[in-house]
Amino acid sequence: MMRYLTEFRDAPAGRALLDRIGALAEGGGDMAFMEFCGGHTHAIMRYGLRQALPGNVRMLSGPGCPVCVTSQTDIDRAIALAGIAGVTVATFGDLMRVPGSRGSLQEARAQGADVRVVYSPLDALRLADRYQDRRVVFLGIGFETTAPAVAATIASAADQRMTNFHVLSLHKMTPPAMRAVIEAGEVRIQGVLGPGHVTTILGTHAWDFLPDEYGIGCAVSGFEPTDMLLAITELVEMTARGAPVVANCYPRSVSSEGNPRAREIMDLVFEVTDADWRGFGSMPRSGLCLRPRFASLDAEENFDLRVPPAPEPAGCRCGEVLRGVMEPVDCPLFGSACTPESPVGPC
Repeated sequence: MMRYLTEFRDAPAGRALLDRIGALAEGGGDMAFMEFCGGHTHAIMRYGLRQALPGNVRMLSGPGCPVCVTSQTDIDRAIALAGIAGVTVATFGDLMRVPGSRGSLQEARAQGADVRVVYSPLDALRLADRYQDRRVVFLGIGFETTAPAVAATIASAADQRMTNFHVLSLHKMTPPAMRAVIEAGEVRIQGVLGPGHVTTILGTHAWDFLPDEYGIGCAVSGFEPTDMLLAITELVEMTARGAPVVANCYPRSVSSEGNPRAREIMDLVFEVTDADWRGFGSMPRSGLCLRPRFASLDAEENFDLRVPPAPEPAGCRCGEVLRGVMEPVDCPLFGSACTPESPVGPC
């Protein structure tokens, strides 16, 4: 990290932006901004941006990752699916080790369940076409970034009249989570580092409610260090001037209207529903489920997925981390009971 930080500080663009942030923030009091995207959190850590910013400018990590906010009960339902004879569960790799109350998908595979890692929902559809004697269930995980590809795969399966392919939709929507964090009042933020990939789909208008309803600025950012520092510069300037707006600092990917075709396929296949979020509980109208016309492909309609509600593990503080209330290192389990090799929670 220090090598990246030194290289970045020495680069003319990085140095100029850091100097600009320092000048704008000087004498402005404490400023706290939250990144909601896990990709931003990884990049901020990788490039040491927190250490590079002035002492009165803080970056807080929000819900970030759709895998991390998947509830323990939903993980348990996925594991229950994997335990059904004749079922193959297909999932993205980052879900494999997230623990539920009954273990993880990786542990289920070690015990003989047919759990496959795929790189796209179309890979899962190909599995179903190849293994006609098995029922393949794809775990639909992701925010608005991945939902269009899953929706297109479901539509393709319907067109092909596939009878052994199903999707368990655990998709989440980002704007309701932003509202939940702000309205909980646990953290006070002056601005939001807007998620670049989500906004590529939704368009910048999706965040107009932040300045309009809450007086909080939003700067949509890419994932290179210069992208993020440019967005942070915008947030600091908005805060210093007391004039919050939605700024597009990622115009090479993001527009005000987003991707209408992607949203069209999402609307064709999915409808909005309530969803359980780890760290937030049940959040109204924050998830996506399959529309009735696709019921034959809906795992909810074709399997008994009832499992007991799963409480959080004793001592686990992942919910507070996901809400930006604390850092992972502040959790008493961090680095002791909870390690990358044997995680207690998802963080």
